[in-house]
Amino acid sequence: MSTMYGYEVRQADDVYVDLAEKALGALENDAMTQGTIVMTILPFLCHIPTWMPGAGFKRFALESAETLQRMREDPFQFVKKNLENGFGNPCMVSDLLKSSDDPDEEVIKNVAGVAYAAAADTATSSLLSFTAAMALHPAVVKKCQVEIDLIVGNQRLPIFEDRQSLPYVEAVYREVMRWRPAIPLSLPHAVIDDDVYEGYFIPKGATVVANIWAMTRDPTRYPDPELFKPERFLDAEGNICDDTILAYGFGRRICPGRYMGDATVWAFIARSLAVFDFALAKDASGNPIPIDVDDYTDNLISLPKPFKCSITPRSEAAIHLISSSE
Repeated sequence: MSTMYGYEVRQADDVYVDLAEKALGALENDAMTQGTIVMTILPFLCHIPTWMPGAGFKRFALESAETLQRMREDPFQFVKKNLENGFGNPCMVSDLLKSSDDPDEEVIKNVAGVAYAAAADTATSSLLSFTAAMALHPAVVKKCQVEIDLIVGNQRLPIFEDRQSLPYVEAVYREVMRWRPAIPLSLPHAVIDDDVYEGYFIPKGATVVANIWAMTRDPTRYPDPELFKPERFLDAEGNICDDTILAYGFGRRICPGRYMGDATVWAFIARSLAVFDFALAKDASGNPIPIDVDDYTDNLISLPKPFKCSITPRSEAAIHLISSSE
């Protein structure tokens, strides 16, 4: 929101965040099944009236379209109004609006809207998966903290310039992206021309789904794939030995927001490990509350179901760093 619209989100129930989550929820939870797929298979259904019995998918599609339109339009108008009034934070939309005397507003809305929606749940999924992994693997947390303390110290938070000097933290980031990819089946793609792959004929226009979940669980590449093992990304000298992050997709249609997503998730991981300890939460009797690492939603974007864990500041110095960076 800050990069695209110059808008600072300050609370969990922010109106624009809520709008993005509703729009994305409509897309991934229902539209992919109730509307898009049904009308693609049976295109004549596009012409039936909404009042007919059994046409609920079409009514839903219209409601979803309204939500998606608001998600695209409302934050754009927020920026445009700020520009007209002579104030507002610098952002991509304002730069594009000022880039010519006659900017194509529809293109700008679409570009910003896609970036706005794409970040709503994907980064959240990875950050929650990281949190669960750390609560379950305290030894990994300690290894990261030793590395951070050695390279960064305890007087400041890690910054991007530290990234190459923190290979174990980098390995944790890459293992999170492998262990629980946010979009397990990637996004559907359409074949431009007839093709043949390993003896299979794929006709022009066919839908192809990249099974990222299966790729990240290839035992020949990732032994014991269900285990959370950052060391799989390190060589004998402790350097990163695998630069591939399958979660962002492939080829010309690779995720265009991967740089933002990569930076966001890495910074969250590095800074959280610098100042927090992670552990399983305990019940009233003092027994650890288990986390089910397989309990995820089955939508387009896979989110962990609610879980409990303990996150506490490491020290007084950590509390100071947290306070000074808010």
